Amino acid sequence: MTVRGTSRYDPAIGRRLRELREARGISLSELARTAGVGKATLSGLENGTRNPTLETMYAIAAALGLPMSALTVDPGAPARTADPIRGAAVVSTLLEVFHEPAATYEYFRLVVVPGVVQTSPAHLPGVTEHLTVYKGRIVAGPVEAPQTGGPGDHLSWVADVPHIYAASEGEAEASLLIRTPRVS
Repeated sequence: MTVRGTSRYDPAIGRRLRELREARGISLSELARTAGVGKATLSGLENGTRNPTLETMYAIAAALGLPMSALTVDPGAPARTADPIRGAAVVSTLLEVFHEPAATYEYFRLVVVPGVVQTSPAHLPGVTEHLTVYKGRIVAGPVEAPQTGGPGDHLSWVADVPHIYAASEGEAEASLLIRTPRVS
């Protein structure tokens, strides 16, 4: 399966982002600084004039102390995102979100395109990622100690540090389960 193009902007993401930011009493400038994204980028996301990238969405979610699905899924709506969100190398489609008392689990379908390495920002403390490769070869995990897997392989790592994704032999496909502990 070849995936091309970029993420289409969902205006509901901007509304949720603004609501979550304001509910926490965080200014646009403060969130931009904490997330490490430009204030103009953040404003553009909130106002529907900018397309989100996967890396930006994860950085904002971590700065807000939330799993990414809190930004992309309307409360009470089906978890599956309408459109994939694209990063530098990863095209990610949210398939399901599971909430348990101790953690939130987000289940994604990933396509990793060749020729580029995507560096994902650190998630919240204690977040783990669990990748199962179905097609191709994927290099993924902490920047300092990535792992490589092919069809049928399972890779896991603590994702509260910057981590990478790359396809080492053509386009690759995988599923990803992200476990985010609930903060008391």
